[in-house]
Amino acid sequence: MSESKVFSLEGKGLKLDSAEDIEQHIKSLKDNPDVEEVRFLGNTLGIGASEALAKVLETKKELQVANFADIFTARLLSEIPPALQHLLTSLLTLPKLHTINLSDNAFGLNTQAPLVDFLSQHVPLQHLILNNNGLGPAAGCLVADALTALAEKKEAARKEGKHVPDLETVICGRNRLENGSMNAWAKTYAAHKGVKEIKMVQNGIRQEGITHLLTNGLSHLSQLQVLDLQDNTFTAMGGQALSTVVASWTSLKELGVGDCLLSRRGGIALASALAKGNNPKLEVLRLQFNEINTKGLTGLANAHPKLPALRRVELNGNQFDEEDPALETLRDALKAKMEAAGIEDEDDENWGLDELDDLEEEESEDEEDEAAKASDEEDEGVEVEEKAARQIAADQDAEEENVALKKDDKVDDLADVLAKTQIK
Repeated sequence: MSESKVFSLEGKGLKLDSAEDIEQHIKSLKDNPDVEEVRFLGNTLGIGASEALAKVLETKKELQVANFADIFTARLLSEIPPALQHLLTSLLTLPKLHTINLSDNAFGLNTQAPLVDFLSQHVPLQHLILNNNGLGPAAGCLVADALTALAEKKEAARKEGKHVPDLETVICGRNRLENGSMNAWAKTYAAHKGVKEIKMVQNGIRQEGITHLLTNGLSHLSQLQVLDLQDNTFTAMGGQALSTVVASWTSLKELGVGDCLLSRRGGIALASALAKGNNPKLEVLRLQFNEINTKGLTGLANAHPKLPALRRVELNGNQFDEEDPALETLRDALKAKMEAAGIEDEDDENWGLDELDDLEEEESEDEEDEAAKASDEEDEGVEVEEKAARQIAADQDAEEENVALKKDDKVDDLADVLAKTQIK
């Protein structure tokens, strides 16, 4: 994309409260009918500034990418919904806008309404980036439901003969989605079967939620190319679910399940699944800090002939010896691929096997079983947690609807008296 088609105020740290504040900064945007990308990240926009900007944006019918990450720093909670409403309502009028980044903004229960409204309606949407928004499971359910509604709108438009793109990218990490929103997210992915990239890292999702997401949602994504679920909790339960559905991802290029407590059993199951040869395009495998033992490592070494595109395996912090023969087999195989690709550097860093000094102590099977049992006993199930999350959202809506006080004649009479009283 040429510079003339990109408008950027990125990282300027501007505090723009009113229409007058932002006017001088967006003059060139007003004068550019061909702009295809706008970048406002790293500034802070008030209600007046957002409204003024929205009026300009709705005239930019060629706009394709909007980056509004980190635009509400230091704003009051009451300012964010109306400011966001102005911006997103204007974007709904843009037929070519396919990518939006709203990361690093606070979209909890108090501020999610404009976002949910936009996501349920914007049919051209292909790439959604929502990272570090503080959603929580209740708002997470609402966002997922909005995307499911979007799938219905996309399908209805297709039936009318319109060209409608698939939702291809969903990045929603560091949002505390937890188990309580996994039913809703599974339905979302089952509805959007054309998704190619998913990143939902560090969301506090436990094994039941991960299993439900994989089995009932991600298993429908035959075109999936990138899946990053790092820093959630799998255990053997989630590892088994992953090994069951990974065969359906024949276009998978990158799989990130590092720091997920995959467990020894999960590691062995995944290696066995990869050895079946259903993932010939897999290039990157992130498996660090997962309690994978020598059996799992041997399984990966045996699987590598069935993974012709594999060029990087991250295994730091697992439970095998640095001198394990299977590790040498993997090193040799990846080195050969690098050399075949014309890369001469022989440093292990090129293929992700350079940091194996932090190896964890292996648990016994009894200890692993006890840990899994204890974790299971603490979790009441995905459906119960989602029900609780939805109740929180419903209570919040009810509270907002009832904030207006009923008319009280005595209060009104007192107000009239006070209004007539002068302090001398």
